[in-house]
Amino acid sequence: MAQCVTKVELSISCDSLIDKDVGSKSDPLCVLLQNVGGDQWTELNRTEKIKNCQNPQFSKKLLIDYYFEKVQKVKFGIYDIDNKSYDLSDDDYLGGAECTLGQIVSSKILVQPLMLKKGKPAGKSIITICAEEIKDTRVVSIEVEARNLDKKDFLGKSDPFLEFYKQSDSGKWQLVYRSEVIKNNLNPCWKKFSVPLQTFCSGDFNRQIKVHCYDYDSDGSHDLIGSFESTLSQLQKAGDSSPVEFECIHPEKKRKKKSYKNSGIVRLKSCKIETEYSFLDYIMGGCQINFTVGIDFTGSNGDPKSPDSLHHISPNGINEYLTAIWCVGGVIQDYDTDKLFPAFGFGAQVPPDWQVSHEFALNFNPAKPYCQGIQGIIDAYRQALPQIRLYGPTNFSPIINHVARFAAHSAQEKTAAQYYVLLIITDGEITDLDQTRQAIVNASKLPMSIIIIGVGSAEFKAMEFLDGDDGVLKSLAGEPVARDIVQFVPFRQFQNAPREALSQAVLAEIPKQLVSYFKKAGLTPPKLPLEKQP
Repeated sequence: MAQCVTKVELSISCDSLIDKDVGSKSDPLCVLLQNVGGDQWTELNRTEKIKNCQNPQFSKKLLIDYYFEKVQKVKFGIYDIDNKSYDLSDDDYLGGAECTLGQIVSSKILVQPLMLKKGKPAGKSIITICAEEIKDTRVVSIEVEARNLDKKDFLGKSDPFLEFYKQSDSGKWQLVYRSEVIKNNLNPCWKKFSVPLQTFCSGDFNRQIKVHCYDYDSDGSHDLIGSFESTLSQLQKAGDSSPVEFECIHPEKKRKKKSYKNSGIVRLKSCKIETEYSFLDYIMGGCQINFTVGIDFTGSNGDPKSPDSLHHISPNGINEYLTAIWCVGGVIQDYDTDKLFPAFGFGAQVPPDWQVSHEFALNFNPAKPYCQGIQGIIDAYRQALPQIRLYGPTNFSPIINHVARFAAHSAQEKTAAQYYVLLIITDGEITDLDQTRQAIVNASKLPMSIIIIGVGSAEFKAMEFLDGDDGVLKSLAGEPVARDIVQFVPFRQFQNAPREALSQAVLAEIPKQLVSYFKKAGLTPPKLPLEKQP
């Protein structure tokens, strides 16, 4: 197995993007794709969208694992985002650039023209990619507010936001964080934020940091309210009882007016350095991942005896359900020492009384629904298939609530020892959408993640809705998820791709989701390596 050498952080900016919007500038976003073999590309990450901007500097950094011994082909795509859908196929393509990660890390700063297709440049557009190795796992957490900011809007006050920059070794200023906009407020208090120490100041506490305070304008022509410079050493002096204050200075006003004092005061309420634990810190520190499978046995799958059925096992012994179990389970089983996996079916009539069940054990032993390893799940599935009747409706909430009960029990122990992953494989016709939304909102407060793989050719609109990529998923009562825990992938997108492509796509979010839960709960890994012990 290839050894991950290091994590690399990519900062993206573009210049002279082509204009696709009538009457305004484009709203660009950058997506990072990695080649997974042949013509298959999988999305690794994407930046935020910047409104009305042809020369964007993206605040969100793109992280990628760098392997010295692999040629890692990557592609950067710039899109003009005109809707809320996560899918980029309905957005205008502003150009892309292909290269290898090796080219980026060896040049540190790579500048390439954006191409609409091979041999066709996107006007004079260029993309600049800056690479930095992540060696330090600490983060800077900052709480900041301002008071008496200058009024910039003719009819209102100002809509202030902050941008933090670090000075690179070449002297150029590089954006490291952009805050949210606070509307119509001259005394704003921004949300607490965390930035990796490496990103913030390259680990150098005396490196110059510049902070700009702007008044947001929807057409992209933000007005500078003022700015100041400092270092992390100075910012760190901010404590609970003694904030550090900086005068926000507008250079033009200072030059023109002798009586000019400042354009407001920016106050750092707190600035702390915290240790950020990685997924591997938790796994190597003793955290177990508990894997559960839920399989859709509703009538819409078709009669298993018919070759058209999604449950029909082909002459070579496979179908989409079995392939999905192998792809995901094959990776996850390495993180569970006892290799005993609960496996359930839902939506079928089960013997002996032929009542419809939404969480029956595949091995028909409700007291011990465990299968030995992934092969055990496969065997139980094959044995259960001829013994049940496919029926309906398609209810997800019982099986989500089933796993959530175990996760809730682990959460009460207040240790980072157990995390739960539920894989639901379905043909997509969901009946209890409202109850499922509530179940997911409840589960988002627990140590668990949900993977949904859609098999067959259905639309899967409900699954995409549950994934929450188009916006924050909320319960019927309006309660939002505490964190994003659902990952949905349609199997058909990976039918001709290598098996690893599917497992990478569905499992990519799990490490982040696990870390975000334990971080929010304030739980450190059960056993810490010496260098990370406080």
